[in-house]
Amino acid sequence: MDRFTSMQLFIRLVDSGSFSRTARDMNLTQPTVTKHIAAIEARLGVRLLNRNTRGMRLTEAGTLFYERCKIIQREVETADDMVTRLGERVHGRLRIASSSGFGRRVVMPLALEFMAGNPGVQLDLQFDDHMIDLVEHGIDVSVRMGKLADSTLGSRCLGLNPWVTVASPAYLARCGEPTHPSTLTAHHCIVYSSVQGDHLWHFADSKGNPVPVAVSGPVRSNNISCVASAAIDGIGIALLPLYIARRWIVRGTLTSILKGFPLPSQEIHAVYPSPRLVPAKVSAWIAFLQTQFEDDAWIRREWGNLDSLR
Repeated sequence: MDRFTSMQLFIRLVDSGSFSRTARDMNLTQPTVTKHIAAIEARLGVRLLNRNTRGMRLTEAGTLFYERCKIIQREVETADDMVTRLGERVHGRLRIASSSGFGRRVVMPLALEFMAGNPGVQLDLQFDDHMIDLVEHGIDVSVRMGKLADSTLGSRCLGLNPWVTVASPAYLARCGEPTHPSTLTAHHCIVYSSVQGDHLWHFADSKGNPVPVAVSGPVRSNNISCVASAAIDGIGIALLPLYIARRWIVRGTLTSILKGFPLPSQEIHAVYPSPRLVPAKVSAWIAFLQTQFEDDAWIRREWGNLDSLR
């Protein structure tokens, strides 16, 4: 029995005044309780209790030991209560990670809105296009795109990130607008190299049948902003997340093409270090994100009906 449990046993014995009652309360046998009290006295080198046929009485040392044990017990209970209440409060520094573009354009505005509704939260935002180790970097929640690899991390699917096929009006005037994904083989395509199988673009027809197309072109980049810039400059055709492409489409700088052949949407996930004992601030942030991302609400709230864009 550890020292703190021994203290609890001694406190219970003094409070109850009975070895048999203490044994029952502590789920022990009476001889075991007697042995533990003897072990405490042996460790301390003093007698704590005097026993006779009429009961027991604390010695001077026993009284002092009992009083200090009660203080220690109260402090431990206070510490437990404080930490438990902290875990139940949406409070403290919330460390959030995401990719650079999605982090700046989408996650940051949502995080600021969340902080406004939870004034006890302070934000630490880490936006990087490289996958980072959540535990090593002390990240509470990472908002990630695409399918997740199997891991011991906790995760929650938040919603979908739709993509569109775009090109500049200048490029389409010069090279013509493709009417079917198969004709992309005759076009310059700008490849986003951070997507697995980047040279193979996956479309679907009106019946939902897959239409994969192998593409190539003069520019490829692992930065989605560079892909967008190349498309705006008329270099070729690109696939872009709708949250990036939308403003350029509305301005007429880019044109949405191949609308009858939708692209698969990326899954958006909240990923956190462990699925067990999730802090309240993390649970609250994830619940907030779920209300924002479900059913394209995060896009429609900003930009209204998007059916004409994709």
